[in-house]
Amino acid sequence: MRKLKLEELGRQSIEDFRKNPGIPLVVVLDNVRSAMNVGSVFRTADAFAIEKIILCGITPTPPNREIAKTALGATESVNWEYSPEILTAVQKLKWEGYHITGIEQTDQSANLMYYTANRSRAALVFGNEVEGLSDAILPLLDDCIEIPQYGTKHSLNISVCAGIVLWEFSKVHYFQP
Repeated sequence: MRKLKLEELGRQSIEDFRKNPGIPLVVVLDNVRSAMNVGSVFRTADAFAIEKIILCGITPTPPNREIAKTALGATESVNWEYSPEILTAVQKLKWEGYHITGIEQTDQSANLMYYTANRSRAALVFGNEVEGLSDAILPLLDDCIEIPQYGTKHSLNISVCAGIVLWEFSKVHYFQP
């Protein structure tokens, strides 16, 4: 066994990546405070070739040194936009026909283990590190999912959570006929 060299990985150039529409999946970050978490989400979004990221409220935006540390160039490949208001961003996505899924622990959340994502246009909304999703956004969600957890903590780091959920959603597009 040996590790593959970068040239053996067959990665796309940024130009080719941007020509590819990616999977019809948008990530919305609702007041995420940590620029390093934002950078990690960019890197994960690149890995799964999602359509775009929408950064809302106080969420830091590129160019930002801390985002760049963890994004490792993904801010150049992943399409993104900024919206000062989460409600405006989500209402626009609904109008454009996206299925809006919040990632939050609510009284109506579905367990990710049993949730079946479909191939339609979807937007995943992730909240901030302390408060989660803004209460004002809950009525606009089509559904909500949570990741089952079995330890003493009741939440995951936003970038870890995004990685898990994006993997599950990407499987529908990459591995199912």
